[in-house]
Amino acid sequence: MRLKESFFHTRQVLAVNNIDNAPLEGELLLRQTLKINRVQFYQNPAQQITPEQQDILQKLLERRLNGEPSAYISGYREFYGLDFYVNNDVLIPRPETEHLVENTVSRAQKHRKLLIADIGTGCGIIAISLALNLPQAKIYAADISTPALKVARFNCYKHGVVDRIKLLNGDLLEPLPEAVDFIVTNLPYVRQSELDTHSFEPATALDGGADGLEIISRLCRQVNGKLIPGGCLLLEIGQGQREAVTALLDSLFPTADIEITPDLNGIDRVVSMTLPR
Repeated sequence: MRLKESFFHTRQVLAVNNIDNAPLEGELLLRQTLKINRVQFYQNPAQQITPEQQDILQKLLERRLNGEPSAYISGYREFYGLDFYVNNDVLIPRPETEHLVENTVSRAQKHRKLLIADIGTGCGIIAISLALNLPQAKIYAADISTPALKVARFNCYKHGVVDRIKLLNGDLLEPLPEAVDFIVTNLPYVRQSELDTHSFEPATALDGGADGLEIISRLCRQVNGKLIPGGCLLLEIGQGQREAVTALLDSLFPTADIEITPDLNGIDRVVSMTLPR
């Protein structure tokens, strides 16, 4: 069977089984099977698929039909124009988190030298994206999960920033050794009642407690002494959480300046709080 025919069959199977974006999913499975990039995939549609490769593809397809995300099957996910290694010890990067990175880069570019803390780093997408876009920054990347930090360390080496990112194991801001200019974080914010019990992703990376804000609230209460005067806290939040988060920050830091950035769907996505100098 040729690549073109295998691609048609694979995406048809995915579509019939209600897998969203079946063409892209089918492409990813075939590229993983053949160990080729996207350019190679489309350059040679007449490439022959061997019986051994068909067997591999069938196994990958069965994993996808059983609900396993394609990012875990392929072992990577693109974020902010970069490829990151992922496995089921870490949350799969979401495109909406790019707003958090963009906001931070925009605010931090004017600094000649700065310290940034990425809290709940997971596979390291935020810390590494910031390191590559802010060469003047030193970054702490903290996570309570040791397996997640192993994934982050791999990605730091992959992107050549291991000398500028210090990984810390611990709960929220507790392992941070000094006050920083920016605290940037995408913490769990899904309500327990809304969690998918059949998800392949680690529950600890999604579970925000009864109201979705349990962990975010704990972090906000740890900020004193961890953020320099004039420093900025940037939080990713979920839909409908703006009022609760801004009310909490107002009560803790009444003189701070708070801004909200929506995502491309108009959902309030990033809360930025800047302390007075």
